[in-house]
Amino acid sequence: MSNESAENREEIPKPVDKSLMIFGRDVSKIPCFRNSILYGIYSGLGLGLAHFMFKSHPLAACNFAVYSFSGVTLIYWIQCRYKYSQMKFQMLQMQELLRRQAIYEGTGVEKELEESEKPKVT
Repeated sequence: MSNESAENREEIPKPVDKSLMIFGRDVSKIPCFRNSILYGIYSGLGLGLAHFMFKSHPLAACNFAVYSFSGVTLIYWIQCRYKYSQMKFQMLQMQELLRRQAIYEGTGVEKELEESEKPKVT
């Protein structure tokens, strides 16, 4: 009976990994990649269509769309990575300060630090 129940059980399908690998790296794990590509695609599409609406030259509009896609993607990537680096640096500084606070907690060094931080009234 146990063999029959094991045979009747449905196997749960494993989820399919849909990540995109470029040069051996999973692009879903790269910070700012998704947003910069999406902003680039939509701005290239919009600016290309707007250029076509005003100039009515399909080849020039396609060129403009590609150039605007490249420019917006690059600019957004640089700006996003700069902010990401700043935030990561601040987080590392905060972790170090919290680590020091945990080490100094309950010691004489903590009392000295607290006294030095208090404003002196004269």
